[in-house]
Amino acid sequence: MAQPISMAIVQRASLRPLWVVFSLVILVCVLTATHSVAEQRIIKSHGISTFGDLKYGPDFKHLDYVNPDAPKGGEFSTWGFGTFDSLTPYILKGQAAAMSTIFFESLMTGTADEPDSRYGLLAESIEYPEDRSWVIFNIRPEAKFSDGTPVTAEDVAFSMELLREKGRLSFKVLLQDFEKAEALEPSRVKFTFVKGANTRELPMTAAGLPVFSKAYYTEHDFAESTLNPPLGSGEYLLSKVDPGKKVSYRRRDDYWGKDLAINQGRSNFDALTVEYYADYTAAFEGFKGGVYNFREEFLSKLWATSYDFPALDKGWVVKTTLPDGNPSGTQGFWLNMRRDKFKDPRVREALGMLFNFEWSNKTLFYGLYQRTDSFWENSNLEATGLPDAAELALLEPLREHLPASVFNEPAFSPNVSKSRQLDRNAIREAGKLLDAAGWKIVKGKRVNAKGQVLKVEFLNDGPAFERIINPFIDNLKRLGVIASLKTIDPAQATERQKKYDYDIVIQRFVMSLTPGIELRNIFSSAVVDNPGANNLSGLDNPAIDTLLDLIEKAESREELNTAVRALDRSLRAMHIWIPQWYKAAHNISYLDVYEHPAQLPPYAMGEMDFWWYSAEKAAKLKEAGAF
Repeated sequence: MAQPISMAIVQRASLRPLWVVFSLVILVCVLTATHSVAEQRIIKSHGISTFGDLKYGPDFKHLDYVNPDAPKGGEFSTWGFGTFDSLTPYILKGQAAAMSTIFFESLMTGTADEPDSRYGLLAESIEYPEDRSWVIFNIRPEAKFSDGTPVTAEDVAFSMELLREKGRLSFKVLLQDFEKAEALEPSRVKFTFVKGANTRELPMTAAGLPVFSKAYYTEHDFAESTLNPPLGSGEYLLSKVDPGKKVSYRRRDDYWGKDLAINQGRSNFDALTVEYYADYTAAFEGFKGGVYNFREEFLSKLWATSYDFPALDKGWVVKTTLPDGNPSGTQGFWLNMRRDKFKDPRVREALGMLFNFEWSNKTLFYGLYQRTDSFWENSNLEATGLPDAAELALLEPLREHLPASVFNEPAFSPNVSKSRQLDRNAIREAGKLLDAAGWKIVKGKRVNAKGQVLKVEFLNDGPAFERIINPFIDNLKRLGVIASLKTIDPAQATERQKKYDYDIVIQRFVMSLTPGIELRNIFSSAVVDNPGANNLSGLDNPAIDTLLDLIEKAESREELNTAVRALDRSLRAMHIWIPQWYKAAHNISYLDVYEHPAQLPPYAMGEMDFWWYSAEKAAKLKEAGAF
């Protein structure tokens, strides 16, 4: 209908003065734009997904993978590494306790059987136009904070600004495309996004932000770390805290959302407890001694050689392996390219060649692992072979900022070493790379034209990795690199990592199958100088920034997959890390008082989410003398 109106105005305008014509043309543009906006379909739904596909309809009773009849009760206890001095998880200051986000809820929440969906939690419904330029959430009237006060639109709008002003700097990046949040009504809040922003994921980002009490944080400084329990709307409250040693949470009897479909069969434990240890071996001894009851094992040596204690032999403890459907490829040694010695990719590649995974896996890991080569290992997002036509269409405009190997070589995979610790072929090839980069051998040491010696230090927060790092160091020394290991306590390691005060650190990130805005915090130049961000390598590359942007703009699953593979290929060619290893499974053991659904979802083990405590099993174990 806009077309006939526009043509009529233009035809009459041809007989009028020029300034009138211009005025009428402007009016036409305004009317057309307004008409276009008015024609946009407004979607109102119980959930939202990245590409519009929801598994669960508006009348679902419970998630498919939970047991809706699971009993409530008992305690779930596990362990945490290091220490803590805060219950404030969203700020840079302090070391937050495990699960301290449990106090807070978001407007919507995800599931473990869909990679990119959210369903109403604090919000009962969501409204947005097809272009997702804004989003409105309708808050449930029954939603309340633990002090009985209602969760309001004012609280939601306040929370966004609070995170942007006083939260970790990564929130500034996450929220940079948010123009404003405003309370339209007491239970109706609207987020408006910056014009021209990539809006595909922004409604979901808004849906996932934690919601704080405006009244509470008007009186308490959000930016200060504290061990006082904060006010939230979540199902658990603080039960006990022993600073640095133990934290425990208890389930609320008066939780407002216990009858929601999204919550059925979940949060089944009366108490959740985390015991802290500064040493992996000491933590294992604590498990054997019954100090805590659930353990996921990350040390292959312990898994292969130490699970022979009496409680296991008597059948009191279960030892098993459960599948992990998440991408598992981001664990590695991250090299800090903020330091001049790591700026040349040939140096980084050379160092990586001296990590002998094949020997490590045979000798140290009992053959339990596979080598990682992709940032999206164990998924269909991993780049393989040469780039296809769709990838090349994205990569060609970025050629000047990318290594040539991105275009003319298969996606990079680490060298395969011989199964002895020192592989002389790897030494020779790595030496050639360092020679070419200007690091020559002088009196047995690698020295550059300025006379500086190539020194690298591994920053480590516990003894468990020493047996892995030390052979790596020995190999590097044979290359003429002065390598060393610095082991400090976890709190110091965390602070140094926040400030990027390291040469090489070890870290693992769990990547999403529908990646988007969160990648900015790991790979974007926008956060390279932000303390506490996850850009551990100091990556600052315009091509990578463009690929991140393309990932966020992708309008279909096919477009997304192509852009992620192009990113994966490019990152691997830059040698920003030295990939380690993975296993597409969880190695777990637990006191046989816990049960879980027979069919677990692909994207979460759910031990603290939808497992439950068996009072009957506990009684039998107690009678047998297990505890």
